[in-house]
Amino acid sequence: MPADEADEIRGAAHGAAPVPLSVLDLVTVGAGSTATDALRTSVALSRLTESRGFHRYWVAEHHAMPGVASSSPAVILAHLAAHTDRIRLGSGGVMLPNHAPLVIAEQFGTLEAMAPGRIDLGLGRAPGTDGATAAALRRTDTLNEGADDFPQQLAELTRFLDDDFPDGHPYRRIHAIPGPVQGSAPGGVQSPHRPPVWLLGSSGFSARLAGMLGLPFAFAHHFSAQNTVPALDLYRQTFRPSAVLDEPYALIGVSALATDDAREARRQSRAVALNMLRLRTGRPGLFPDPEEAEKYEFSPMEEEFITSWTANIVHGTADEVRSGLDDLHKRTGADELMLVSHAHRGELRLRSYELIADAYGLPTA
Repeated sequence: MPADEADEIRGAAHGAAPVPLSVLDLVTVGAGSTATDALRTSVALSRLTESRGFHRYWVAEHHAMPGVASSSPAVILAHLAAHTDRIRLGSGGVMLPNHAPLVIAEQFGTLEAMAPGRIDLGLGRAPGTDGATAAALRRTDTLNEGADDFPQQLAELTRFLDDDFPDGHPYRRIHAIPGPVQGSAPGGVQSPHRPPVWLLGSSGFSARLAGMLGLPFAFAHHFSAQNTVPALDLYRQTFRPSAVLDEPYALIGVSALATDDAREARRQSRAVALNMLRLRTGRPGLFPDPEEAEKYEFSPMEEEFITSWTANIVHGTADEVRSGLDDLHKRTGADELMLVSHAHRGELRLRSYELIADAYGLPTA
């Protein structure tokens, strides 16, 4: 594999980090703040993590969640591209069944033109929302059809990205622009790069598909921890070398929060869990602050959920978080750790990444 292609996927570990460290941003909106505040935090966070040697910065598609302002990944990524210079930017991910493949090819072709060689296209097959909202997005009531058709949608998107539909295909004369066809037009010069495709998952389906297609794989450990090792094993077992990768490459999303005081990390983590409890029970809202979580009267069943959820958050002081991340890497063998730091206030999220960077001795410029 040419080195420049490998570099688009594989990152470099810095300092004492066992593998490259990256960022997943849900553009969290806390109670008492606005989406504008959240997006300003995202800009500050992308610039901070770029300066500290984090490899990539992804945003995820979610809908109908008041506490998450990342409904339009491509728009947010364009904004972040204007404020950064080196860090890779991508979707973690775009929920492909919500969109026409041609639209995604055009959006990410545009992003690639804005930030050449820095764009990742991570794809998922879940709706990223509730069923009614997914139906509104897809203009259909047959929601299972989108997930079941995911391999075909992926193949269609890849054809648009590469502009290589075969002769006789009904889309042969349709081209995603910006895209490769511009290089074949008279006088045209087109970048040889196009965003590498990643498959995202929280179970075995995408793990197997990524392995069979020889694509990089991102697993959502932060909300499906019990499936992490089985999914990574399945990915590695089914992996077939491709023009993209000659060996498996898998990252895992990890919920990690470092604070100057361990007690504050515990308080913030319970607020994170309360937010997820409300989401899971059909009551999504703005991200609660720790005081609200402390006042909340949890039922025994809810307290069990809170305990289980916080157990999967690597939280505490910087040294405690570093130790937890090192242990997780040893258990999973992940090639990259993508950290998502949830907290009610943006400055706490920024401080978390700064503390983790310091704990690993990452570069300071």
